Amino acid sequence: MSSAFQTNKIALSDLLRACHEGKIQLPDFQRSWVWDEDRIKSLIASISRAFPVGALMTLETSGTVNFKPRPVEGAPIAALTVVPDQLLLDGQQRMTSLYQVTIRNQVVRTVTPKKKRVNRWFYFDIQKALDPDADREEAIIGVPEDRIIRDNFGKDIVLDLSSREKEFDALMYPLSMVFDWNTWQMEFVGHANKAGTFSETWPIISRFHAEVIENFAKYQVPVIALDKSTSKEAVCLVFEKVNTGGKPLDAFELVTAMYAADGYELRKDWYGDGKDLPGRHTKFATHLKLADAEKGILSEVGNTDFLQVISLFHTRERRRQAEAEGRQGKELPQVTGNRQALLNLPLDAYKKFQGNAERGFLTAAKFLHTLHIYRVFDLPYQSQLIPLAAILAEIGDAWEHETVRARLTQWYWNGVFGELYGSAVDTRIAKDFIEVPDWALGRSSAEPTTIRDTIFRADRLRTMRMRLSAAYKGVNALLMQEGARDFRSGQKFDHTVFFGENVDIHHIFPRAWCEARKIKADVYDSIINKTPLAYRTNRVIGGDAPSIYLNRLENGSADRPAIHRDNLDASLSSHLIAPALLRSDEFEAFMADRQARLLALIEKATGKSSYRGDVAEEGTDAERDDDSMEAELTIPVAE
Repeated sequence: MSSAFQTNKIALSDLLRACHEGKIQLPDFQRSWVWDEDRIKSLIASISRAFPVGALMTLETSGTVNFKPRPVEGAPIAALTVVPDQLLLDGQQRMTSLYQVTIRNQVVRTVTPKKKRVNRWFYFDIQKALDPDADREEAIIGVPEDRIIRDNFGKDIVLDLSSREKEFDALMYPLSMVFDWNTWQMEFVGHANKAGTFSETWPIISRFHAEVIENFAKYQVPVIALDKSTSKEAVCLVFEKVNTGGKPLDAFELVTAMYAADGYELRKDWYGDGKDLPGRHTKFATHLKLADAEKGILSEVGNTDFLQVISLFHTRERRRQAEAEGRQGKELPQVTGNRQALLNLPLDAYKKFQGNAERGFLTAAKFLHTLHIYRVFDLPYQSQLIPLAAILAEIGDAWEHETVRARLTQWYWNGVFGELYGSAVDTRIAKDFIEVPDWALGRSSAEPTTIRDTIFRADRLRTMRMRLSAAYKGVNALLMQEGARDFRSGQKFDHTVFFGENVDIHHIFPRAWCEARKIKADVYDSIINKTPLAYRTNRVIGGDAPSIYLNRLENGSADRPAIHRDNLDASLSSHLIAPALLRSDEFEAFMADRQARLLALIEKATGKSSYRGDVAEEGTDAERDDDSMEAELTIPVAE
């Protein structure tokens, strides 16, 4: 019996053209997807380096399975009238993203790391793309719909690509022309000749074409094609399997294989030997673990995180050696922990700096506990642990000095409330490793870039609703750090109380009370209306008005002693709550007052004034529908 499928390699350009013409469409039961900006960059970066991005799977139409088709999102109206040849079962996000960025020649609707819906044009920074030490993803730039990147709330223009001539002058190549090189090249030559820059720039452009653009033109995608005889049961089973996800091959596995050639068992270092040697993974997972039911703050430190810290020390050592040899500028190697650097990490560097990395992570756990961050669930950014560990390893015991610790704390909260560690953070990690130790130790007066980059908007507090938001978690920790006391017990939330009383974030004006008054969830779910409370305290609150549950707390019950009004007011005030507004059930006044108080708390932590102007933040809030943006599957995108 003949096979019901075959595997072919098809040119990417042909696949995208088929999407445009409607010859390849989607089964209508697949939901629409919006890939975030950084995933798009990662995908483009992989193709630009001729790395694999995974196979597609298609189903031939007009067979026993008759799914209703719909065109790839963004395809022209004409595609609606076309009967497709193939339906795309696996690869929707990849093909939709590539189609919108490269072929469609219209602005791309995407999502930022801060979960803001925005419109973007994508460009290659030609010179960065040709830098062998640069991460290719950082050479891919997303710009707003008007093609102008602004700073200082729109006052300063950072990059203007609003005309073809400006793109040429900035050496920025639009990804919307990645399959139309000849047109762009002819226009560039005319412009460069007119500007007198041809002899200077043409070698760069030629090299960019050979090393980057040619990879798109020649790129072939493996396509598993199911023929029309495939049964519906088989199609559904295949679709279910491919959407359970895969796992990209990570740098740790590759480095493990390379070290094994020299007789070194890296995997044993990390995972132990299964007998007497526990390995660093276990050591981190159990370090300062305060409750059996909870994961320790280091429990999700990954093996590549550990390698990144080692790489920061190794690449900095290389840079210092180059400086001592008199090399300058671009001749100096980068300080970095990016994937490429991990793959180039020599075994002797691993052995030399592994102790630094371990010490840094173990100290980071202590530091985070001083900020009342005890559980991995409450950690604002897992990625910020990497520079934190590297910085603490660098400065050693000096972090215990009050002045040094205060500066480290300020840097940490700027990273959190600036929401700067959401994704694509390799460059920031390296800068923090270089800048923060000298600044914290008083050897440099220059504030770290992370502090300078932080802008916290006053209106951001009203949009913090998701428990996974870094800034949301940050507010919770700050309140405990500032001495918030439980309403019922009056105790501060040190680690003993935190775990013994099962503390979590709860509503102040209860959800039931708000919904009964037609207050929208977008309003009452804000962090302004939430605070850390013990589980039993939240049970006492129930769904009643604050005036009622405060009275209940004051009067006590058979199994709960009464609380003096002054003591209860002091506990409320420790949460930055105005007792009078809560006792009178004045929701709107409470929200305005607490927003101002929380804003002052954040300004104190970051050492920076918040933005209170009326220039709206770019994009619309997308926090409430995060689950609609999860991946169709994890594709093995190489970097």
